[in-house]
Parts: sequence; C-alpha cells; structure tokens
Amino acid sequence: MDYRNNNMTPPPYFGGNTVTTQTNSVMKRVYVRMFVGLLISAFCALGVVSSPAAMSFFFGNQIVFWGLFIAMLVMAFVLPARLTRMSTSTCLLLFCVFSAMMGVWIAPIFIVYKLGTIVSTFFITAGTFGAMSIYGYFTKSDLSKIGTYLIMALWGLIIAIVVNIFLKSSSLEWIISIVGVLLFTGLTAWDTQTVKRLAAANLEPQMADKLATMGALNLYLDFINLFLFLLRFVGGRD
Repeated sequence: MDYRNNNMTPPPYFGGNTVTTQTNSVMKRVYVRMFVGLLISAFCALGVVSSPAAMSFFFGNQIVFWGLFIAMLVMAFVLPARLTRMSTSTCLLLFCVFSAMMGVWIAPIFIVYKLGTIVSTFFITAGTFGAMSIYGYFTKSDLSKIGTYLIMALWGLIIAIVVNIFLKSSSLEWIISIVGVLLFTGLTAWDTQTVKRLAAANLEPQMADKLATMGALNLYLDFINLFLFLLRFVGGRD
C-alpha cells in the first residue's frame, strides 16, 4: 500500500507517556479492525459456498469473476492514495466492503480443501502471524531496508503467478508457494513496525483513525495471503 512509502516522520520526542498512549491506541484499533475484517471475510465465504446460486453467480460468470478481482485490486491501491480525502467512516466502510469481497473471492477453498485442513492451517497462520507481528512491534532493529527488498520480491511474486497461469508448472507453483510464505511472514513484521512508527507521530485524531484502518488493511492482506500460501503446503484437497 502507498502508506508504506509515506515519508511521515515522528516529531521530536517530548515525553514517553503521550507517545506510548497514542501508539497503543492506534495499534489496538489496528488489530481489532483486522480481526473484524477476517470475520467479515469468513462469514461471506461461508455464505457464498453454502449457496449454489451464489457460487454460480460469482464463479460461473467470467465477467462477474474478473470484475470482482479488478474491483479488489483497484480498491487496494485507491484506498491508501485517497486516504487524506476520505472521512474516517468512509475509510472504515470501504475496508469492510473490501473484506467482504475478499471473502467471496476465497469461498472456493471450502470446496477445494477439507474443513479440517482449513481450520488447522488457520491456526498455523495465526501463530506465525502473531509471532512475527510481536517481533515487528518490539524489535529494535530497523526493518525499513528489508521492507524495500520485500516489496521488490512481492512484485516478482506477482509476475511469477501471472506467468504460471499460462505455464501451469507444478514446480514453479511449489516455488511460488515457498516464496509466498516467506515473503508474507517478513511483510507481517515490517508492516507492524511501520504502523507503530507512524502511530508514534503527533497525528490528529482523524488521521490516527485512518492510519489504524490502513494498518488493519495491510496486516489483513498479510494474514490472508500467508494463509492461502500455507494451504498449498498442507494440501488435503477434496
């Protein structure tokens, strides 16, 4: 997201209590909103997969299928770009809409994979995500340089996925899965540290709230992608 490249710099340090309180407040909202986004996605996915009519509408129609994908892609880039122009409520609403769309998009996993596999992979993802987010929050190391390489690797991964749509190479798919897990594990730590640093800035309440939503969106995407790539390893397809 664009906010990752934001050049906002925290103001001079005048006292720990205010900065710590603001940071904790923003981070709490980040995780709460991320959790809400995951719940929305889960309910939407289950709702779609339990309805043959909904499955036929979203995945039996190429226009709807690709329209949904393009809409999510546009939102992922437009939301951060128009952050300052949107109200806090609009920003939060669009995040919820994005989460619902993502839930619809991943609904077929309940057909492709066994329920036990999905549940166990979810807990593995939650444990990995939690450990890396804690590391990103408490580490004293500067992860900004690593973040630059991670973004470059992300674009490389996207290109590889697109290429493999045509090649249909199982070997390349396996490599993509390995890289995907490692990449989003690293991005989780980096995104957490980035949000924490921006949260320490002397932001006005509205901007702090928007930052919480954007931070939730990025960590939500890290979690979802980590979960989907791990599913490829665990297997257990029906």
